[in-house]
Amino acid sequence: MRILGIDPGLRTTGFGVVDVHGAEVRYVASGTISTQHLDTRALPERLKVLFDGISEVVQRYQPTCASIEIVFVNVNPQSTLLLGQARGALITALVTQNLPVAEYTALQMKQAVAGHGRAQKDQIQEMVKRLLALPGLPGPDAADALGLAITHAHAGKAMARLAAADGVGGVPKTGAKASYRAGRTR
Repeated sequence: MRILGIDPGLRTTGFGVVDVHGAEVRYVASGTISTQHLDTRALPERLKVLFDGISEVVQRYQPTCASIEIVFVNVNPQSTLLLGQARGALITALVTQNLPVAEYTALQMKQAVAGHGRAQKDQIQEMVKRLLALPGLPGPDAADALGLAITHAHAGKAMARLAAADGVGGVPKTGAKASYRAGRTR
């Protein structure tokens, strides 16, 4: 399985690609897609750069699935809305290429990668470096994206088993599948 992880951002979106063979997770690629060269008022153009950038990453690395961070409301509602639009453009790019998309919170990713949900950016970078045996620290956006891919590599298997079971926790099979696709916990 090849997983594309995405840390969405309107200015900078991180991406990370890993291969999964059994319990082993191997680094393939990572980087960022930037819209900082565009005017901040040019929202449609910035969204197009993100859409085209992720589409190019999918074409180049041929992932079998993707995982993306769930966005929560920040202090600034306008920033949250803009980030949601960027995330929407990224998800649309993925689903137009028929990729299944899982969603994880920052807390879920931090717990999966660093062992606790309050991990700082530098701790995530260091743990991603160790888990993937990288020669150096990935950038913070790429590290978060790789962390999301690692999270899906580990949590996705367990969630798939839960989704396949009938009536897990009183949830009908169809509800469990929808919950799995969303990657959210109840």
